[in-house]
Amino acid sequence: MIREDKFLISRRPYAVDLGSLRAWGEHWASIDAVWFRRRKGITVACIGTLRDLQNPLPKDAAEFLARHDDGRYGGDCDGRWDGERYWGAQKPEVIEQHLELLRPMLANYPAIPAGYQGWWRF
Repeated sequence: MIREDKFLISRRPYAVDLGSLRAWGEHWASIDAVWFRRRKGITVACIGTLRDLQNPLPKDAAEFLARHDDGRYGGDCDGRWDGERYWGAQKPEVIEQHLELLRPMLANYPAIPAGYQGWWRF
């Protein structure tokens, strides 16, 4: 992935939580991410993960991001907020956690939420 200082929604950037790197299985790794997208002309805030098949597994988030170079599938969205409607989780406590982050994220567009580093793009 490529690190950029300037936010351009047209480049489909992600902000990531550098402390959230997880390995699962023998070669899969993922990191928590948030991003903005436009859906039918409306800006939405999304929360989810970036995952990648990496062999060997990365030692840290920096290595994961440096080696993650296939963005054709984008992030795995777990929740999305458009300012009026929420899409995503079904458990009320997870919905509350998502909206606690997504509401201010969308209201402060294009600021990066606390705890995340950005912007990263493919």
